[in-house]
Amino acid sequence: MTTTNLIPAIATHPGLLLADEIEANEYTQIDFAKLIGLKRSQLNEIIKGKRNINAELALLLEKALGIDAEFWMEAQKNYDLDKVRIEAKNKLRLEAIEIWNVIKSFIPVAFFKKEQIISGDPCQDINTIKEVYQVENLDQMATMSVQTNYARFKKSAKLKTDVVNIMGWVKLVQHRASDITVVPFHHENQEGVIEKLRAILFENKSVLEKVQNTLHENGIKLVYQTKGEKTPVDGVSFWSHGNPAIGMTLRHNRLDNFAFTLFHELGHIYEHLINNNEAEFIDLDFKNEEEEYKNSLEEKQANHFAQNSLIKEEAWNTFAKNIISSNNDESIIAFAKKVKIHPSIVRGRVCFELNDFRSFTTIDKSIN
Repeated sequence: MTTTNLIPAIATHPGLLLADEIEANEYTQIDFAKLIGLKRSQLNEIIKGKRNINAELALLLEKALGIDAEFWMEAQKNYDLDKVRIEAKNKLRLEAIEIWNVIKSFIPVAFFKKEQIISGDPCQDINTIKEVYQVENLDQMATMSVQTNYARFKKSAKLKTDVVNIMGWVKLVQHRASDITVVPFHHENQEGVIEKLRAILFENKSVLEKVQNTLHENGIKLVYQTKGEKTPVDGVSFWSHGNPAIGMTLRHNRLDNFAFTLFHELGHIYEHLINNNEAEFIDLDFKNEEEEYKNSLEEKQANHFAQNSLIKEEAWNTFAKNIISSNNDESIIAFAKKVKIHPSIVRGRVCFELNDFRSFTTIDKSIN
């Protein structure tokens, strides 16, 4: 059986105990000093913790107060040990504060506090951050932001992005995904997964829970994680301990945005991650994304996968021939019913194609 030695905030010198016993036995300090053969100044130094109790003095106290010499020696030993432990603890805290002053420039402190990832105590938080970011030292933290996947945010001309905040959000999603256990992933189930998800979106009832359960039942982890400031992220896809995983912010809280982001990340999984378990795709809001990334082959393939999975290309092309005249709720609802997809998803595609997101509609875009 092991015991934990708690370190007190203050080490108690046996001189304080001696002062209490002198008073309890109704001695003055002058009289007690004479009794045990000390100068009053020497006794005063013991009481104030400036002089220690040795074996000779412990025997004198035993005779004068009736308290075993072993008690006084043990009290002195405990004081000496506590003093050393407190000094070591304070040294560790000073070192932790110094390390934390460096670490906090690499992490979204306010966001992590809000999400209760860090407590404000650097002695605890340093280990937490190492666990979340999967690093062993500060050098790894410093070089992480210049890795290819994150370096593109540093080059961004968009003022609403922050590489530290984006990286922190991604690392938190990955950390939370690591705690999720799902069945093995089989990419051969792709069509079945897509059809189940389309049915859930079409019904639009308990969507978030049903989508998450469906993906977990098919070996794909799904994490819903709110974002922090200057983090215009829609989603991320990556491998997590042998399974593909998706993180989503739900920042727009619209069914059409949710559906496209979900299928876009699935596109990365089925088109890219199954061939590269080291890859990681971080997708920002379309308006905040750099042209170079938007025009990359992987993004184009993921976009096509999302569009074609939600609405088959042939059906969309037929509908899109008259998209200008069909840009009304009645036409959209009729087409949505025909292809068995929620009308808000069809309308979202129409608005994207026409670059018109302000036209009036009665179609409800809420996620239910």
